Amino acid sequence: MNTLFDKIWDRHVVQVVDDGPTQLYIDRLYCHEVTSPQAFDGMRNRGLKCLRPEKIYCMPDHNTPTHDQDKPIADPVSKKQVDALERNAREFQLNYYGMMSPDNGIIHVVGPEKGLSLPGMTIVCGDSHTSTHGAMGAVAFGIGTSEVEMVLASQCILQQKPKSMRISINGSLGKGVTAKDVALYLMARLTTSGATGYFIEYAGSTVEQMSMEGRLTLCNLSIEMGARGGFVAPDETTFEYIKGREYAPKGEEWDKAVAYWRTLRSGDDAVFDKELSFDAADIVPRITYGTNPGMGIGIDERIPALDEVPEAARTSFAKALEYMGLHAGEPLLGHPVDYVFLGACTNGRIEDFRAFASVVKGRRKADGITAWLVPGSWAVERQIRAEGIDLVLEEAGFQLRQPGCSACLAMNDDKIPPGKYCVATSNRNFEGRQGPGARTILASPLVAAAAAVTGVITDPRTII
Repeated sequence: MNTLFDKIWDRHVVQVVDDGPTQLYIDRLYCHEVTSPQAFDGMRNRGLKCLRPEKIYCMPDHNTPTHDQDKPIADPVSKKQVDALERNAREFQLNYYGMMSPDNGIIHVVGPEKGLSLPGMTIVCGDSHTSTHGAMGAVAFGIGTSEVEMVLASQCILQQKPKSMRISINGSLGKGVTAKDVALYLMARLTTSGATGYFIEYAGSTVEQMSMEGRLTLCNLSIEMGARGGFVAPDETTFEYIKGREYAPKGEEWDKAVAYWRTLRSGDDAVFDKELSFDAADIVPRITYGTNPGMGIGIDERIPALDEVPEAARTSFAKALEYMGLHAGEPLLGHPVDYVFLGACTNGRIEDFRAFASVVKGRRKADGITAWLVPGSWAVERQIRAEGIDLVLEEAGFQLRQPGCSACLAMNDDKIPPGKYCVATSNRNFEGRQGPGARTILASPLVAAAAAVTGVITDPRTII
């Protein structure tokens, strides 16, 4: 095999159960407030302590409001979940970054930016988008609540080894095309189940040219193709990103770490269970039109006609369009928009805010647009202000909100009203994902910014 996935996986195998799963050692467990309460209750009921509490980091993100975080949370359900996480973290003596902590944010943004997620690690969290951390050259994947308890107690997990897939993308991305567009393109080509049972290694010159922020976006969306996770082999871009971060190795330990990280590559003779190749020249800015992330088109294309959809998928296709208030065969360029959301663990990093600001600079927010611009962490918020991006946004009529998952999902105050259209940089466009009846159009920060200043879906290449 000799794939990078095999190298990292095999290094973490504790034992293999005959005719059963592998017991895998976990280097880092992240916990947020939604999927951990039952796991902590299970530990408490069994009288267990965490085996390696120093390897576990907790922070609220899903339920946190993105305004007035210095005040008590108004929603009783959200408050209960956030309070429970703090109580559990304190009781089990775990690292905890609470609301208003300078270290708080979306857990999948904070991990990489603090140097907690490193090449060669195994990383888990009770959240499907844990695949984000694969951009660091780690094997990272989401787990269920019972598995969270397993890792709390033993720092190990029982897992069946996934199959391996390599997706190679080659060439330079065109004007206005981002890593988000690459991911949306792959989802449309593979469908939302096309990578089920696989762990994806992203490779090729396009991926090598991506920034770490771009790779984090790409890996974040691996789960939306059905994959167990996705990752990128660490390289000079990775090392440069990690160097000097709070939890990164220092001094002599840094040199040793980099020497090891350089070995984390698939061999020239590596054999994958499946290989796919794509040309960057075929990718344009993209948007979704349906109710799963694979229902997407190039921004200048039309929604497929019914006879262009496989017969088995036509019923769900028609149902999705009915929910979205759209019609087969129509273009989306010029379609009115009500809300714009910039943020989430997909696109809430500093590079995403730089991209958004580059479009809105010198322009004004369109009348009728409600824009929620939500940094992925307090560190991102500080960098936005340090670079003067907040002033560019304010001059264009936008306001910066406080960090959190926000309108990615309807678990906090930021809900899209029924029937309203939201161009979102987040990761899912399921029915009700952003609120009951909300209509979500997934896009890149550039497409979101173009919609924010025009009030309609606009090809960013026409105004960049």
